[in-house]
Amino acid sequence: MLGISKEAIAEMPQAMFDGRIIVINSPLDCRKAIKYLLNQPIIGFDTETRPSFHKGNPHKVALLQLSTADECFLIRLNRTGLTPEIKELMECESVLKVGLSIKDDLNSLSALQELNPANVLELQTYVKAYDIADNSLQKVYAIIFNQRISKGQRLTNWEADVLTDAQQAYAALDAYACYRIYTHLRSGVFYPEASPFKIVDPIQ
Repeated sequence: MLGISKEAIAEMPQAMFDGRIIVINSPLDCRKAIKYLLNQPIIGFDTETRPSFHKGNPHKVALLQLSTADECFLIRLNRTGLTPEIKELMECESVLKVGLSIKDDLNSLSALQELNPANVLELQTYVKAYDIADNSLQKVYAIIFNQRISKGQRLTNWEADVLTDAQQAYAALDAYACYRIYTHLRSGVFYPEASPFKIVDPIQ
């Protein structure tokens, strides 16, 4: 099985999303974006929620990231709401939605409006077939691509009036990383036996 340490990840170059990032602030722009995404065979997805530092006072999901190979749409759910078009996409059988820890994301979206998600793929399960033991997006990405996903923006305010460039880059990369991991593994060019990140069993 394959695994990686935090120390090994820290030595890697930082991963970047080089595609186009489109921030969606209105239901009208959301409609246009979803119309485009409904014609894509595969998208990576993720969500972000404003952190709550008080127990029992959680915030609603604020951002939905949907990525193709070269474009990522950041839908500001705190402004658009969960529109009929988003519901249509998440329930669409013809578009594969790839994510990691998707149960949490889907629960967050369903808290806004009832959803019956279709054709979603959990990377934590999918990567097991490639002998990858780690479950986090950062570790899986590092094992496959030898690049580090920075988590520095995770606990920032996702309901801010304007998302910073750093927030946009972080959010887009998380969704794109899901897309890239799946399509790379599916292409058959990743060979677990050639990976340097094998877990060595301790001597009995």
